[in-house]
Amino acid sequence: MIQDIAPHKYHVAYENVKPQPLDTMLIYKEGGILCREEEGQAYYPLAEDIEQVYPDVLKAGRYLFTIDEIRYFDLPQEALKPFGSWQYLPKDKIRQMRPMWKAFAGITGFQLHNWYGENKFCGNCGNKMIEHQKERAMTCPSCGHISYPQICPSVIVAITDGEKLLMTKYADSHSSFRRYALVAGYNEIGESLEDTVRREVMEEVGLRVKNIRYYKSQPWSFSGALLVGFICEVDGSRDIVLDREELSVAEWFKRDEMPKERSNAEISLTGEMMQAFEDGIF
Repeated sequence: MIQDIAPHKYHVAYENVKPQPLDTMLIYKEGGILCREEEGQAYYPLAEDIEQVYPDVLKAGRYLFTIDEIRYFDLPQEALKPFGSWQYLPKDKIRQMRPMWKAFAGITGFQLHNWYGENKFCGNCGNKMIEHQKERAMTCPSCGHISYPQICPSVIVAITDGEKLLMTKYADSHSSFRRYALVAGYNEIGESLEDTVRREVMEEVGLRVKNIRYYKSQPWSFSGALLVGFICEVDGSRDIVLDREELSVAEWFKRDEMPKERSNAEISLTGEMMQAFEDGIF
Protein backbone atom coordinates (compact mmCIF):
# COMPACT_ATOMS: atom_id res chain seq x y z
CA MET A 1 0.00 0.00 0.00
CA ILE A 2 1.03 3.60 -0.43
CA GLN A 3 2.50 3.86 3.09
CA ASP A 4 4.59 0.69 2.69
CA ILE A 5 7.77 2.54 1.73
CA ALA A 6 10.43 0.15 3.11
CA PRO A 7 13.40 0.25 3.09
CA HIS A 8 12.69 3.98 3.40
CA LYS A 9 11.70 5.14 6.89
CA TYR A 10 9.13 7.78 7.76
CA HIS A 11 9.81 9.99 10.80
CA VAL A 12 6.81 12.08 11.86
CA ALA A 13 8.09 13.52 15.18
CA TYR A 14 7.80 17.32 15.21
CA GLU A 15 10.92 19.47 14.91
CA ASN A 16 11.05 23.24 15.31
CA VAL A 17 13.48 23.87 12.45
CA LYS A 18 13.68 25.91 9.25
CA PRO A 19 14.69 24.58 5.82
CA GLN A 20 18.19 24.57 4.44
CA PRO A 21 18.89 25.06 0.70
CA LEU A 22 18.99 21.30 -0.03
CA ASP A 23 15.84 20.41 1.92
CA THR A 24 12.77 19.36 -0.06
CA MET A 25 9.74 21.62 -0.42
CA LEU A 26 6.17 20.36 -0.83
CA ILE A 27 4.23 23.24 -2.38
CA TYR A 28 0.45 22.93 -2.71
CA LYS A 29 -2.15 24.91 -4.62
CA GLU A 30 -5.85 24.13 -5.06
CA GLY A 31 -5.36 20.41 -4.43
CA GLY A 32 -2.25 20.14 -6.61
CA ILE A 33 1.41 19.63 -5.74
CA LEU A 34 4.38 21.34 -7.40
CA CYS A 35 6.65 18.75 -9.01
CA ARG A 36 8.51 17.72 -12.14
CA GLU A 37 8.29 14.42 -13.98
CA GLU A 38 11.22 12.94 -15.92
CA GLU A 39 11.11 9.50 -17.52
CA GLY A 40 8.29 8.37 -15.26
CA GLN A 41 10.00 9.59 -12.07
CA ALA A 42 8.70 12.39 -9.86
CA TYR A 43 10.84 15.16 -8.38
CA TYR A 44 9.96 17.82 -5.81
CA PRO A 45 11.73 21.18 -5.72
CA LEU A 46 14.47 21.91 -3.21
CA ALA A 47 14.44 25.04 -1.10
CA GLU A 48 17.17 26.49 -3.33
CA ASP A 49 14.88 26.02 -6.36
CA ILE A 50 12.04 27.87 -4.61
CA GLU A 51 14.42 30.71 -3.67
CA GLN A 52 14.42 31.72 -7.34
CA VAL A 53 10.81 32.85 -7.10
CA TYR A 54 10.36 33.21 -3.34
CA PRO A 55 13.55 34.54 -1.68
CA ASP A 56 12.17 34.19 1.87
CA VAL A 57 11.64 30.43 1.65
CA LEU A 58 14.40 29.65 4.20
CA LYS A 59 12.62 31.88 6.75
CA ALA A 60 9.04 30.90 5.93
CA GLY A 61 9.31 27.14 5.36
CA ARG A 62 7.43 24.97 7.86
CA TYR A 63 8.73 21.53 8.86
CA LEU A 64 6.49 18.57 8.04
CA PHE A 65 8.41 15.28 8.43
CA THR A 66 11.52 13.36 7.41
CA ILE A 67 11.90 10.29 5.19
CA ASP A 68 15.31 8.69 5.69
CA GLU A 69 17.55 11.78 5.88
CA ILE A 70 15.39 13.93 3.59
CA ARG A 71 13.55 16.70 5.42
CA TYR A 72 10.27 17.99 3.96
CA PHE A 73 8.80 21.47 4.40
CA ASP A 74 5.83 23.42 3.09
CA LEU A 75 4.95 27.13 2.87
CA PRO A 76 2.22 28.62 5.10
CA GLN A 77 1.36 31.51 2.74
CA GLU A 78 -0.38 31.49 -0.63
CA ALA A 79 0.96 28.92 -3.08
CA LEU A 80 3.42 29.85 -5.77
CA LYS A 81 2.70 30.03 -9.47
CA PRO A 82 4.23 27.29 -11.66
CA PHE A 83 7.67 28.21 -12.95
CA GLY A 84 10.26 26.68 -15.26
CA SER A 85 9.78 22.93 -15.39
CA TRP A 86 7.86 22.92 -12.09
CA GLN A 87 4.12 22.35 -12.58
CA TYR A 88 1.20 21.41 -10.32
CA LEU A 89 0.10 17.76 -10.42
CA PRO A 90 -3.55 17.18 -9.29
CA LYS A 91 -3.93 15.42 -5.94
CA ASP A 92 -5.68 12.39 -7.42
CA LYS A 93 -2.69 11.81 -9.73
CA ILE A 94 -0.30 11.50 -6.78
CA ARG A 95 -1.25 7.83 -6.30
CA GLN A 96 0.22 7.15 -9.76
CA MET A 97 3.50 8.86 -8.91
CA ARG A 98 6.71 6.84 -8.86
CA PRO A 99 8.65 5.98 -6.84
CA MET A 100 5.90 5.11 -4.37
CA TRP A 101 7.64 6.59 -1.34
CA LYS A 102 7.59 9.99 -3.01
CA ALA A 103 3.87 9.61 -3.63
CA PHE A 104 3.49 8.88 0.09
CA ALA A 105 5.48 12.01 0.95
CA GLY A 106 3.36 14.14 -1.35
CA ILE A 107 -0.02 13.03 -0.06
CA THR A 108 1.02 13.00 3.61
CA GLY A 109 2.28 16.56 3.26
CA PHE A 110 -1.04 17.46 1.66
CA GLN A 111 -2.95 16.33 4.76
CA LEU A 112 -0.68 18.33 7.09
CA HIS A 113 -0.78 21.41 4.84
CA ASN A 114 -4.58 21.33 4.81
CA TRP A 115 -4.76 20.91 8.58
CA TYR A 116 -2.62 23.99 9.16
CA GLY A 117 -4.74 25.96 6.69
CA GLU A 118 -7.99 24.93 8.38
CA ASN A 119 -6.78 25.93 11.85
CA LYS A 120 -5.75 29.54 11.36
CA PHE A 121 -8.39 30.77 13.80
CA CYS A 122 -9.37 29.56 17.24
CA GLY A 123 -12.53 27.49 17.34
CA ASN A 124 -13.07 28.60 20.95
CA CYS A 125 -12.74 32.40 20.81
CA GLY A 126 -12.18 33.18 17.12
CA ASN A 127 -8.78 34.85 17.49
CA LYS A 128 -5.86 34.07 15.20
CA MET A 129 -3.88 30.96 16.13
CA ILE A 130 -0.10 30.63 16.14
CA GLU A 131 2.08 27.58 15.65
CA HIS A 132 3.15 25.78 18.82
CA GLN A 133 6.92 25.81 19.22
CA LYS A 134 7.35 22.42 20.92
CA GLU A 135 4.82 20.10 19.25
CA ARG A 136 2.63 19.69 16.18
CA ALA A 137 -0.21 21.96 17.25
CA MET A 138 -1.78 25.38 16.82
CA THR A 139 -2.34 27.45 19.92
CA CYS A 140 -4.45 30.51 20.69
CA PRO A 141 -2.51 33.31 22.43
CA SER A 142 -5.79 34.79 23.69
CA CYS A 143 -7.57 31.90 25.42
CA GLY A 144 -4.88 29.20 25.41
CA HIS A 145 -6.88 26.71 23.34
CA ILE A 146 -4.66 24.14 21.57
CA SER A 147 -5.63 22.35 18.37
CA TYR A 148 -3.94 19.12 17.30
CA PRO A 149 -4.14 17.37 13.90
CA GLN A 150 -7.43 15.54 13.54
CA ILE A 151 -7.59 11.99 12.16
CA CYS A 152 -10.93 10.54 11.04
CA PRO A 153 -11.27 6.76 11.62
CA SER A 154 -13.12 4.96 8.85
CA VAL A 155 -13.96 1.30 8.28
CA ILE A 156 -13.43 -0.75 5.12
CA VAL A 157 -15.60 -3.88 5.19
CA ALA A 158 -15.08 -7.14 3.30
CA ILE A 159 -18.44 -8.95 3.56
CA THR A 160 -18.27 -12.61 2.61
CA ASP A 161 -20.87 -15.26 1.89
CA GLY A 162 -18.92 -18.49 1.68
CA GLU A 163 -16.86 -18.21 -1.52
CA LYS A 164 -18.38 -14.87 -2.51
CA LEU A 165 -17.38 -11.27 -1.71
CA LEU A 166 -19.69 -8.25 -1.82
CA MET A 167 -18.26 -5.46 -4.00
CA THR A 168 -19.73 -2.03 -4.62
CA LYS A 169 -19.45 1.04 -6.79
CA TYR A 170 -20.08 4.60 -5.62
CA ALA A 171 -22.98 6.65 -6.92
CA ASP A 172 -21.91 9.41 -9.34
CA SER A 173 -23.11 12.06 -6.88
CA HIS A 174 -21.09 10.59 -4.01
CA SER A 175 -17.63 10.04 -5.51
CA SER A 176 -15.71 10.37 -8.77
CA PHE A 177 -14.12 6.94 -8.19
CA ARG A 178 -15.66 4.53 -10.70
CA ARG A 179 -14.02 1.19 -9.94
CA TYR A 180 -15.27 -1.56 -7.64
CA ALA A 181 -14.60 -1.03 -3.95
CA LEU A 182 -15.93 -2.33 -0.61
CA VAL A 183 -18.51 -1.01 1.82
CA ALA A 184 -16.91 1.83 3.78
CA GLY A 185 -17.84 4.63 6.14
CA TYR A 186 -16.73 6.95 8.91
CA ASN A 187 -16.85 6.11 12.60
CA GLU A 188 -19.35 8.23 14.56
CA ILE A 189 -19.07 9.65 18.08
CA GLY A 190 -19.84 7.01 20.71
CA GLU A 191 -19.38 4.05 18.34
CA SER A 192 -16.92 1.22 18.52
CA LEU A 193 -15.37 0.36 15.17
CA GLU A 194 -17.30 -2.92 15.18
CA ASP A 195 -20.54 -0.98 15.62
CA THR A 196 -19.53 1.23 12.71
CA VAL A 197 -19.13 -1.90 10.58
CA ARG A 198 -22.64 -3.09 11.50
CA ARG A 199 -24.23 0.32 10.91
CA GLU A 200 -22.51 1.10 7.61
CA VAL A 201 -23.28 -2.33 6.16
CA MET A 202 -26.94 -2.02 7.13
CA GLU A 203 -27.19 1.56 5.82
CA GLU A 204 -25.47 0.92 2.49
CA VAL A 205 -26.62 -2.58 1.51
CA GLY A 206 -29.27 -3.58 4.08
CA LEU A 207 -27.44 -6.65 5.40
CA ARG A 208 -26.69 -7.96 8.87
CA VAL A 209 -23.19 -9.30 9.54
CA LYS A 210 -21.46 -11.54 12.07
CA ASN A 211 -17.95 -12.77 13.00
CA ILE A 212 -16.42 -9.31 12.57
CA ARG A 213 -12.63 -9.47 12.71
CA TYR A 214 -9.82 -6.99 12.19
CA TYR A 215 -7.66 -7.20 9.06
CA LYS A 216 -5.27 -4.22 8.83
CA SER A 217 -5.19 -0.40 8.95
CA GLN A 218 -3.95 2.29 6.56
CA PRO A 219 -3.39 6.03 6.85
CA TRP A 220 -5.28 7.60 3.92
CA SER A 221 -4.23 11.22 3.57
CA PHE A 222 -6.28 11.71 0.40
CA SER A 223 -9.28 12.20 2.70
CA GLY A 224 -7.57 12.72 6.07
CA ALA A 225 -8.74 9.31 7.28
CA LEU A 226 -7.32 6.32 9.09
CA LEU A 227 -8.80 3.32 7.30
CA VAL A 228 -9.45 0.24 9.43
CA GLY A 229 -10.15 -2.97 7.52
CA PHE A 230 -12.56 -5.61 8.81
CA ILE A 231 -13.69 -8.99 7.47
CA CYS A 232 -17.15 -10.32 8.33
CA GLU A 233 -19.81 -12.77 7.18
CA VAL A 234 -23.35 -12.08 6.08
CA ASP A 235 -25.85 -13.04 8.78
CA GLY A 236 -29.23 -14.17 7.50
CA SER A 237 -30.72 -12.80 4.28
CA ARG A 238 -28.38 -12.19 1.31
CA ASP A 239 -30.86 -9.84 -0.36
CA ILE A 240 -29.28 -6.43 -0.95
CA VAL A 241 -31.17 -3.21 -0.23
CA LEU A 242 -29.03 -0.54 -1.92
CA ASP A 243 -28.56 2.99 -0.60
CA ARG A 244 -28.65 4.75 -3.98
CA GLU A 245 -27.47 8.06 -2.54
CA GLU A 246 -24.07 6.53 -1.86
CA LEU A 247 -23.87 3.47 -4.12
CA SER A 248 -24.77 2.65 -7.69
CA VAL A 249 -23.95 -1.08 -7.56
CA ALA A 250 -23.55 -3.86 -4.98
CA GLU A 251 -22.81 -7.36 -6.31
CA TRP A 252 -21.57 -10.73 -5.03
CA PHE A 253 -18.50 -12.12 -6.82
CA LYS A 254 -16.91 -15.57 -6.59
CA ARG A 255 -13.15 -15.80 -6.09
CA ASP A 256 -12.58 -16.89 -9.69
CA GLU A 257 -14.89 -14.22 -11.12
CA MET A 258 -13.48 -11.12 -9.44
CA PRO A 259 -13.66 -8.05 -11.72
CA LYS A 260 -10.38 -6.44 -12.78
CA GLU A 261 -11.89 -2.97 -12.66
CA ARG A 262 -11.24 -2.39 -8.96
CA SER A 263 -9.09 -0.52 -6.44
CA ASN A 264 -5.33 -0.95 -6.84
CA ALA A 265 -3.88 -3.44 -4.33
CA GLU A 266 -0.52 -1.64 -4.43
CA ILE A 267 -2.10 1.63 -3.30
CA SER A 268 -5.13 1.06 -1.10
CA LEU A 269 -6.33 -1.12 1.76
CA THR A 270 -9.55 -1.70 -0.19
CA GLY A 271 -7.59 -3.07 -3.14
CA GLU A 272 -5.39 -5.26 -0.94
CA MET A 273 -8.41 -6.77 0.81
CA MET A 274 -10.09 -7.64 -2.48
CA GLN A 275 -6.88 -9.21 -3.72
CA ALA A 276 -6.50 -11.16 -0.47
CA PHE A 277 -9.99 -12.61 -0.93
CA GLU A 278 -9.24 -13.59 -4.53
CA ASP A 279 -6.02 -15.27 -3.37
CA GLY A 280 -7.88 -17.26 -0.71
CA ILE A 281 -6.21 -15.56 2.25
CA PHE A 282 -9.61 -15.21 3.92
